[in-house]
This record gives sequence, C-alpha cells and structure tokens, in this order.
Amino acid sequence: MNDHLRIRCARLSDIDAVLRFWRTAAEGTSISDDHDGMTRLLTRDPESLLLAEEGGELVGTVIAGFDGWRCSAYRLAVDPGHRRQGVATALMDAAQARFRALGGRRIDAMVLEANEPAHHTWAAAGYHREDHWRRWVKPLPVEG
Repeated sequence: MNDHLRIRCARLSDIDAVLRFWRTAAEGTSISDDHDGMTRLLTRDPESLLLAEEGGELVGTVIAGFDGWRCSAYRLAVDPGHRRQGVATALMDAAQARFRALGGRRIDAMVLEANEPAHHTWAAAGYHREDHWRRWVKPLPVEG
C-alpha cells in the first residue's frame, strides 16, 4: 500500500481537473462527463466522488454512489503511471467504508465489457460478473 496516498471527497473546484484526468486515465466516456453533470453529482451527493492524490497530484477516482437502495461504483480510474501500486484498492476500500456507513448491502460496479484489464482488477477485489443481468439505457432528450 502506498503510504503517501491521500483519499478525499471531491469538491466543485475539482471538476475541471477530474474531467481532464478521465480523458487520460478512464476507459470510455459517459453522457454525464461534463461540467454540468459533475456539478449535479457533487451538489446532490458531495461525498460520492472519491479522489486519490499523491503529493497533491490526482492519481485516481471512483464514484461511490448510493441511492438508498443500491451501492454503485463508477469511474474507477487510475493514472497509467500509478497502476499496480494500490491506488484502486485504496479507493475501493474507501468506497466500501462509505457504503457500510450508509447501510449498503451490495456493490454494483459498472465495468466496460471490452476493458479486460479492469475485469482482472475487479475479480482480484472479490467482485464477480453476473451474466444474467444486462444494462438497458435510454438517453433523455435535452429540453429547452
């Protein structure tokens, strides 16, 4: 474990840095990967986005969302130069602590099918794939 790693909740002032970070460290994109989407997330649940920093540099993220029913992990991303150093483990440990404190019972993780290295990361952390479920999505049209 990296003794110099600091895990903290993101602030509104971190949004631009997180969006830049995801462009290099995260796989894929989300319809909510913009300033407005991030602002809504942090305004609704200020403790949901966890950041890992080393020496003041952003090296990892995870969104640890809880809607009162289900714990959801999104955007687990680690800077390519900091992978395999315990960053993802520290982020998920912090997410699990948050979920336990909120009364969560199970964590659902969104993992891209084509992101093979992530499959190994999640499996090593004790997660398993549930093939009998599929995610169904429908983008909402922008009004106005």
